Amino acid sequence: MRILITGGAGFIGANFVHWTLRHRPDVVVTVLDALTYATDGSSLAGLDVDLVQGDIADAALVDRLVGATDLVVHFAAETHNDNSLVDPLPFLQTNVVGTFVLLEAVRRHGVRLHHVSTDEVYGDLELDDPARFTEDTPYNPSSPYSATKAASDLLVRAWVRSFGVTATLSNCSNNYGPYQHVEKFIPRQITNVLDGIAPKLYGDGLNVRDWIHVDDHNSAVWAIIDHGRSGETYLIGADGEETNLTVVQAILRGLGKGEDAFEHVTDRPGHDRRYAIDSGKLRAELGWTPIFGDFASGLQATIDWYRDNEAWWRPQKAATEQKYAATQTVVA
Repeated sequence: MRILITGGAGFIGANFVHWTLRHRPDVVVTVLDALTYATDGSSLAGLDVDLVQGDIADAALVDRLVGATDLVVHFAAETHNDNSLVDPLPFLQTNVVGTFVLLEAVRRHGVRLHHVSTDEVYGDLELDDPARFTEDTPYNPSSPYSATKAASDLLVRAWVRSFGVTATLSNCSNNYGPYQHVEKFIPRQITNVLDGIAPKLYGDGLNVRDWIHVDDHNSAVWAIIDHGRSGETYLIGADGEETNLTVVQAILRGLGKGEDAFEHVTDRPGHDRRYAIDSGKLRAELGWTPIFGDFASGLQATIDWYRDNEAWWRPQKAATEQKYAATQTVVA
């Protein structure tokens, strides 16, 4: 099988490449990635992949690559909420226009597509609400980032219904694990502690995220590719609801620090309070279960990876902290 992985040098995409080559030795992998600041070609170092640097909105390039593949797995996206508040245009270009370009290519060539999205398209839940997001939850995005991901999801659904494109979709909870850029919440706090810098929390730190280790997410994507029904959406989650406060405290404990060694910063505009995924359809219909049985074990493995791989994240760190020092923000 020949697979084109868009955004395959980014965090989740690169881990998907690693997972695929470990578990699917018969697969031939091509990666299309713009190699922006948030991606790193070194995440694919030593792997047998064809890495093509290019823009997902480049119709000629995308058409050529799609025409030479059997399956497209679409990770390519601008994903940083804070950046989308400063300048939404790149999010529209990549997440909406790029997905349109890709859909037209798979339509022309009759190639199967799996589209990777986020739970942020559903907006947020109240902290005391027992409900969780399901495949039937109405879309209610809160930021330019989540609005553009919602738009891309709807495009995929429309191309399935209107043009008969063969595609599946997944919306996942917050991923964490190796190769995640240090601008993101968990790796930023880990690397700050390693550098002797106090972690920072938005507001009261009680915002809840539903965390899933990236390897669990990617094993679920393969379950959908193998057994999912075209046109269907599957929510991917591992029952990992944690407040931002408890995550920071767990990181501090995992690195041998006191749980109160952090700082609060002013909350960001429109900050969603709680995300929570009900992955019952995925588990019941496709038989998927997560590898990491609890958040603590996955987080400790992630802490250990960043401690042991400073050479990978160190080049990103200074520029990231300089940017945040100018804006006094922290992503969560």
